[in-house]
Amino acid sequence: MSAVIVTVVLAFVGYIATYTNNVRLSQRQERLARINRQLSELYGPLFSISEAHSRTFAEFRRRHSRNGVSPFVGETPPTAEELTEWRLWVTSVFLPTLRSMRDLVVQNADLLIEPEVPEVLLQLCAHVSGYEITVARWEQGDHSEHLSIVHYPADELAAYINRSFTLLKAAQARLLGRRRLRRLLQT
Repeated sequence: MSAVIVTVVLAFVGYIATYTNNVRLSQRQERLARINRQLSELYGPLFSISEAHSRTFAEFRRRHSRNGVSPFVGETPPTAEELTEWRLWVTSVFLPTLRSMRDLVVQNADLLIEPEVPEVLLQLCAHVSGYEITVARWEQGDHSEHLSIVHYPADELAAYINRSFTLLKAAQARLLGRRRLRRLLQT
């Protein structure tokens, strides 16, 4: 009789261990799948587009600034040529890029790391909307305004995107068991 009890107890313990392990593996796979989606559908593209935007804007500033200072800063107003060039860059390069970033945030808000949309992303969306009205006025021939009504959070946005992307890549590596490989790549 005791052999039967031991067998039943061992079978039950084995079942519980297998069940617990399967639940843990399933949860890990779900976490990995979510992180992969966050990286591929939101933070990866956001990181790439943001970096491209920053580099393009830096090149614009290098070519068109007054000794490293924006023509919109200081006492001397921008020239007609500077304003024409600015409008061209905004409509052809900057606004399409910013719209892409905004659209990624809006369409993939469910993939955000945080439970609520961070202020810096709301600021980005508002900045884009501010430029959309400015560009609409340009299209009507009104060139009295040249900037968005909402400030672009360049440094804060770059820091947020870099931090989020790095955090997710580290979590992905942990779930894939790549900690050792990551350490080797860093040295």
